[in-house]
Amino acid sequence: MNQLVSVLIPCYNKSKWIRAAIDSCLNQTYPNIEIIVIDDGSTDNSLEIIKSYGDKVIWENGRNRGANYARNRGFALSKGKYIQYLDADDYLLPEKIEKQIRFLENTDADLVYGNVICEYCAADGTSSFSELQICRSHDNILEFLLSFEYFIQTASPLIERQVITNSEGWDENLQAAQDIDFFLNLAINEVKFSYQPDCYTVYRYYHSDSKISADKTKLWNHRLMVIKKAEKKLIKLDKLTEKYKKALAQACFRVALFGCIYLDRKQYRMLLQKTIALNPDFNPDSSMLKSGAKIYKILHKFLGFIPAGIVYKYIKHLNFIRHHKEKDYGLHTAKKNWINLRKLNY
Repeated sequence: MNQLVSVLIPCYNKSKWIRAAIDSCLNQTYPNIEIIVIDDGSTDNSLEIIKSYGDKVIWENGRNRGANYARNRGFALSKGKYIQYLDADDYLLPEKIEKQIRFLENTDADLVYGNVICEYCAADGTSSFSELQICRSHDNILEFLLSFEYFIQTASPLIERQVITNSEGWDENLQAAQDIDFFLNLAINEVKFSYQPDCYTVYRYYHSDSKISADKTKLWNHRLMVIKKAEKKLIKLDKLTEKYKKALAQACFRVALFGCIYLDRKQYRMLLQKTIALNPDFNPDSSMLKSGAKIYKILHKFLGFIPAGIVYKYIKHLNFIRHHKEKDYGLHTAKKNWINLRKLNY
């Protein structure tokens, strides 16, 4: 167990967090690691912090071209047999790489993923941790990922280099939902995913005013793009079976239901129609109707699928506007300054 592991870190204006990310790599119990940081045109002092590590870190900087460019560039510079992606504002627990490389070398898996714990960072500097986010093992990882029920967090897996070489890499046209797209492509390529029921990754949630992070409209539009890409690729490879159509129907419905405020009416109606086209017998189960969406269940019972969806969107918009007017926000300002705790870019 002496294979080189490359840790690839894209960084854009993460001076508050980048040191902890790099230190978490240096503190790994597995010794044979190269750390590659691609500074993507930061305008804060991120690059100075990166440089302060001297020859402990391989780094490169250039103009801002996005996190996916930085990940692809880091991969091009790397030499490791195994690849560990890490966002600049997350960090690894000390045994992460040692435990996962041992797992890979003792199984036929190409990729091992595990559970994640979330650290919620408040504006006043305090933080708290979530309960363990359990990923679970799945008999058909592609079907699971296509459904959008749960997403594998970027830093959770350790991955065999060759399967990334054989893939399309990170889509540089996506500025959100890129991790969903990346792991979906690996699964479509029949990469062997395996679950290790331990937690070695900490994912940070925090307030961000960055243009991409604050734009939930971009999040939901890019998730829609990922669905279309996956369907197109499955059709091209003649892999769009009935079970995958049903999984994609679930994804369409989830994006429509939870992104209804941020999608325009044409996109929203298209998603509802696409759901039924993929699965004419579609009926949302209780797992899809959580997080405040129980009202949809009542509407669906009395109005039917598509009318219920349209009324639901209208109600959500009214509630959204009322909520922000109560806080002396206009709708435009509310959308512009929306606090997003899910980091979408780095």
